[in-house]
Amino acid sequence: MFAQFATGKIIKKLSDGSIPTYGSGGIMRYVDTAICEQPSVLIPRKGTLGNLFYTDEPFWTVDTLFWTDIDQTKIVPKYLYYQLKQKDLASYNVGTAVPSLTVEVLNEIDLDVPSIDKQRRIVEVLNSFDSKIALNNRLNDYLLELVSSVFAYRFSNNVNTTELKNVLSISTKALKPQEHAGEIWEHYSIPAFDENHRPVFEPASGIKSNKYQIDSECILISKLNPSTKRIWMPYCSSNNAVCSTEFIVYRPYLKEYKSFYYAAIDSPRFTDYLLEHVSGSTGSRQRAQSKDTLNYLMPNPGKEEIKDFCTFADPIYRHIQINEQQTAKLELLRDALLPKLMSGEIDVSKVDLTQLTNNHLAGC
Repeated sequence: MFAQFATGKIIKKLSDGSIPTYGSGGIMRYVDTAICEQPSVLIPRKGTLGNLFYTDEPFWTVDTLFWTDIDQTKIVPKYLYYQLKQKDLASYNVGTAVPSLTVEVLNEIDLDVPSIDKQRRIVEVLNSFDSKIALNNRLNDYLLELVSSVFAYRFSNNVNTTELKNVLSISTKALKPQEHAGEIWEHYSIPAFDENHRPVFEPASGIKSNKYQIDSECILISKLNPSTKRIWMPYCSSNNAVCSTEFIVYRPYLKEYKSFYYAAIDSPRFTDYLLEHVSGSTGSRQRAQSKDTLNYLMPNPGKEEIKDFCTFADPIYRHIQINEQQTAKLELLRDALLPKLMSGEIDVSKVDLTQLTNNHLAGC
């Protein structure tokens, strides 16, 4: 066996080939303080099945995840990750009330394992996409931090204020999915934000609840569990953009100042205000009240200062959106190549990685 899954313990062979046991009498027990130092594929044990993660950094083991012990002389760890991405992990469900997986079931998954050189070549091709995606994500994080720090420096102290309702309105124009059969909606949902910060395009007929109609002039922030900040500047690439009613939809009275107001809503000060105006008896289902935010004191410097900030921030926010759209194209291309490379339909030895990088990664 080239790889096996484990949970609650590290499976790491000793120099003599044996596997250490924990606890008296050789009985395995959970060891939450153990650290795994080898590259590994990680899969959640319960809940939404199909999530898959890869890390080559050391990590602390927990009993809510499965991870792999890999014989790296026989299988490249990242190749195993890509191989498992081809599997329908949800089909291995053994749970009833709660979907779940077991070590025994996962260890029975059949793997296609070509030569180690071919594995490395496949990983090299697919990893070129992942590297560019990771670079885009890091760059976006840096750009967002840059805008936030400049906003805080300019407008945190000694600046005039005005109530939010004087500069932003709250839009609640709702659409009923059943009245829009045949339309494809650009859906900005809480799960879509959490997964990859991109909307999902889906038939209106498959959406079960009413949604708010939005456009590219809006600013979205989640009122559900505001301790987890979810703020969106939707690019609305279609005419059928909607969002979950769990978002507060703000619309600036002066749309040319949207970047300024987005940065104000994105500030820690506004987040603290939301957390002070939540309802709900449990921490997992708290909601901020939209109407309460109308009294929030927004920074309100002079028009020239706002225009100057927007001149700085507008191209940065636009570049962030371009990176997100490029990342979506990269993921589509990578996921289209993945099964063809794994099956041999595309001969990986004939893939020109330099040309692929130049044509697709730089120009997507």
